[in-house]
Amino acid sequence: IVVIPWRPAPSRVPAFERVVAWYHEHLPELQVVTVDTDDTPFVLAACRNKAMRKAPDAAVVIINDADTLPEVGALRAAIAAAAESPLVHLPYTEYRWLGAEGSAQVAAGVPFEDCAHDVVAGACSGVYVATPQTWTSHGGQDEGFRGWGFEDAAWRLAHITLLGAEPVRHDGRVYALHHLAEIRAGAGYEANAERMQRYRDADGDREAMAELVGLVAGVTLDEADAA
Repeated sequence: IVVIPWRPAPSRVPAFERVVAWYHEHLPELQVVTVDTDDTPFVLAACRNKAMRKAPDAAVVIINDADTLPEVGALRAAIAAAAESPLVHLPYTEYRWLGAEGSAQVAAGVPFEDCAHDVVAGACSGVYVATPQTWTSHGGQDEGFRGWGFEDAAWRLAHITLLGAEPVRHDGRVYALHHLAEIRAGAGYEANAERMQRYRDADGDREAMAELVGLVAGVTLDEADAA
């Protein structure tokens, strides 16, 4: 199943429609649904957690941002591997931000790999592939990150510290399409930055990290060991 966190916004609709159309064309066997919560502002982490909570335990869930397209081969490899894996899988080794220029080229029919882009070093979001058990084994994502910013970086540190490894990457690229940027400033953004610092402080300390994610997701160190 493919779950897209989604709350309509005018500038985001073209990218969302392109992502849905891409799945219907290239992976028609997969069901594509959207997910949202009642949070204001939109909380991406809460949508991702809800997607996993509502999925069958044995399912492999693809959480796909509404502006990001994977490559078929890498995604299929991630789906196959994630079914029996205790780790989250990312179907890319390179994250390309297409921006306005590259997205316009896509709309004009230029192949994704030939479009103008910037490479985002260290990216760890966009498309996640995992079972619900794997997702919850290290706390999922912290819903205390309100609005935009840091939830994916914090999640990666929790994954590494509690599961003992980086998320598994599969050779390929993802392509992030253009939309109006969210404001990454102000009191809410600063609160997210302060929350992120708690994850940096707990990085590598399993007891501290388990306590931190337990505050937001009910995961203890013993549960992480059992997973």
